[in-house]
Amino acid sequence: MLGLAAAVGAAAATPALLSAGAAEAAHRPVREQYGSVGGGQHPVHVLRVGAPAARQVLVLVAGQFGAAGSLRVLARELAGRLPGTQVWAVDRRETNLADLSELRGGDPDRAADRYLNGRYRSVRPASAPYVAEWGLATALCDLRRVVRAAGTGGRRVVLGGHSWGATTALAYAAWDFAGQPGHRHLAGLVLIDGGVHDAFAGEGDVYRVTPEQARAGLADIAAGAVFDPSLTLGRTETYAILQVLAGRYALAAPDAPSTLAERLPVPLRPPGPVSNTGLLRSEYVDAPLVPDLSVNPAYTSIETVAGTLAVVRPGAFEWYWPQRLTLDLSAADPFARTATTELLGLRLWHPTTIDVPLYSFQSGLTHGTANAAARWVVAHSRIPSASYDGDEAMTHLDALWAGRNPMLDTLVPFLRRLEH
Repeated sequence: MLGLAAAVGAAAATPALLSAGAAEAAHRPVREQYGSVGGGQHPVHVLRVGAPAARQVLVLVAGQFGAAGSLRVLARELAGRLPGTQVWAVDRRETNLADLSELRGGDPDRAADRYLNGRYRSVRPASAPYVAEWGLATALCDLRRVVRAAGTGGRRVVLGGHSWGATTALAYAAWDFAGQPGHRHLAGLVLIDGGVHDAFAGEGDVYRVTPEQARAGLADIAAGAVFDPSLTLGRTETYAILQVLAGRYALAAPDAPSTLAERLPVPLRPPGPVSNTGLLRSEYVDAPLVPDLSVNPAYTSIETVAGTLAVVRPGAFEWYWPQRLTLDLSAADPFARTATTELLGLRLWHPTTIDVPLYSFQSGLTHGTANAAARWVVAHSRIPSASYDGDEAMTHLDALWAGRNPMLDTLVPFLRRLEH
């Protein structure tokens, strides 16, 4: 087995040639490169996977707290099977806030000592008040830069996302950019276990943000509630840091007793002693913090979980998720122009004119509501054709990390048709 530094380096090399892993692409190398799109004070970074000369680009956006690294396994599989399509996984601007200085090395003990003892730059609302403005409008402005870059030279651009990344993709398609709908320069849409109009109702998440609630949310943000506290375990960034450390320990010494387990916050702490691999199994299989953050070992191996978590550039999780983005995406769920969207300045003005093919896949997380919501979007737009698929045994993360991924059986043909 590779040592930790070699294993992480092989996964994160920029650029790199890596095996796609799929049976039909076992001998086809997949190129990877991670870099910024545009400059400025808050650059957006993209993980490009596949042939730069491909005539089609699939731009993928991760979901809440997800970062570009969470899309790497899926991107490799798709690029390996579709030589005519390059996959771009987007890192939102807030990923630049993370202090990765000690995590760039290969020693998990040294990194744990630094980060678990708080010896890193922690971004607090007082030091980053500008994040209060990083809502959906900012995210879509950044995404437009990515879409335009992907479309240079006349390349077709397909836009997709996972979870709230799928919501973001639909919002982009419906958004008014200075009088021009976002969908005008897209060739297709890919929704992976997410969307709008009650896509998440099956897991109990129904969004009905009233103008009064929106005003209260804006007031809270203005008062200092800049970062979404949903995964806060001590500090906003604690969860993401712990996942990197857990992944690195599991790569370095999978069967060794976990020294990290006893240092975890109570919600993540296993009931008894575990190995480094056992700690990840506890977190992602036996007792996940939330249903969204779990895997079914019949689809996704713990080794894949470890390898995905251990890389930090790009990483699997964001350290800091803007509360304004949570408010805006919640308010965008009806996928229509409402009093709330007008109050928040959300330019969702063109949902009924979307006219590109759509693909939707759902796992067992939403119990059917993700595809039902996608069908609603199709019925209330000009979308000419749509493909729907799902697997109730899969988890939300399996759709991205599965070694045996049934989604590819339908997503690959959908993208192949768009190539031509």
